[in-house]
Amino acid sequence: MKNRSDEIVFTTDDGEKVVFRVLEQTRLGGVNYLLVCTTDEEEEEALILKDISKDTDTEAIYDIVDDDAELALVSEVFEELLDDIEFN
Repeated sequence: MKNRSDEIVFTTDDGEKVVFRVLEQTRLGGVNYLLVCTTDEEEEEALILKDISKDTDTEAIYDIVDDDAELALVSEVFEELLDDIEFN
């Protein structure tokens, strides 16, 4: 599968590959976050992913942010970053 530079492939626990388009990224408190959306136009879904990689990992490992307080904080930052951008 060849993906664009603004896309990442997320592999679920059961091995299914899901392609996400990266809308924005930021770093808070030394942690990298990505705002992504699915590329499936029928069921678009936006998620915030948190980089949970260790220094010894050869590839980045992301997990979906599901902690309400963390999600609210990071969502607010992404909202400010995207305030002047219109999406089609």
